[in-house]
Amino acid sequence: MSDFETLMFSPMPPLVVEGVAACSRLHKLWEAADREAMLAEIAPRIRGIATGGGHATMGGEILGRFPKLEIVSSFGVGYDHIDATWAGKHGIVVTNTPDVLNDEVADTTFGLLLSVVRQLPQADRYVREGRWLKAPFPLTASLRGRTLGVLGLGRIGRTIARRAEAFGMKVVYHGRRAQDDAPYLYYPTLAGMARACDILVAITPGGPATKHLVNAEVLEALGPNGIFINVARGSVCDQEALIAALRDRRILSAGLDVYADEPNVPRELIEMEHLVLLPHVGSGTKHTRDAMGQLVVDNLRSFISGRGPLTPVAETPWPATRRAP
Repeated sequence: MSDFETLMFSPMPPLVVEGVAACSRLHKLWEAADREAMLAEIAPRIRGIATGGGHATMGGEILGRFPKLEIVSSFGVGYDHIDATWAGKHGIVVTNTPDVLNDEVADTTFGLLLSVVRQLPQADRYVREGRWLKAPFPLTASLRGRTLGVLGLGRIGRTIARRAEAFGMKVVYHGRRAQDDAPYLYYPTLAGMARACDILVAITPGGPATKHLVNAEVLEALGPNGIFINVARGSVCDQEALIAALRDRRILSAGLDVYADEPNVPRELIEMEHLVLLPHVGSGTKHTRDAMGQLVVDNLRSFISGRGPLTPVAETPWPATRRAP
């Protein structure tokens, strides 16, 4: 058994639990009768943490409890639940699970988009409720001739953009800066891009820097024929502004996989018939979740062996800097 000790705050997929336990001494905090007592006893020895996006937020006040902490291996491409900036300043590397979920999230995005534009869930209900016997289903909007704007042209954003091109759509994008190798038109402001596109897809990281990027002004710019798709984080959109825009028909529709306070979806959204809601299933297939879990394990295993992390996040490049006093 390795002398490297790893902490897991709450249950993770069996593949992760078993894999971490095989390469280190694993402490399962959720099994402790007295969690604080357990933390007090093991904190001085913990060198690794395995966690997921649905777990508690980890700021400096939590990470600082572990004086020997070297790595936080996180399940998911998003890591806004971890204060990676603090970790980087204290010599702690943070890893996530990019790339293995790109195709799955892009597929979900287009499934959601097609469902919104062609009203596929509504059509399904129409048949099941026997209404087709009385009248044909109403004509819907179309993808034809639309421009898709990508908010966040990262790995997943580019995968979504390629799918949009395959559907014959024009693609534009907005982000913190223009990307020299991107073959799409860049807009320096989000409102400017919203005015130029018919479909706005949010796939940018969460966190304070992107909170409420999609606000009332952006939705107003998107316009009455516009469609908003959010497969990023609920925090990226001002949810109350979105509800108002949908209620007043200032945008055509929306497709949401994420919300401000999951799993609590506002009643106003649930009661609207002209949008499509998913329960945060962007990467939710067994194949992809297994690949994500294996990367959590592989990051820890590689780090413990001395080869370094496989997928460190931007705020904690490898090799890590010396821990601050």
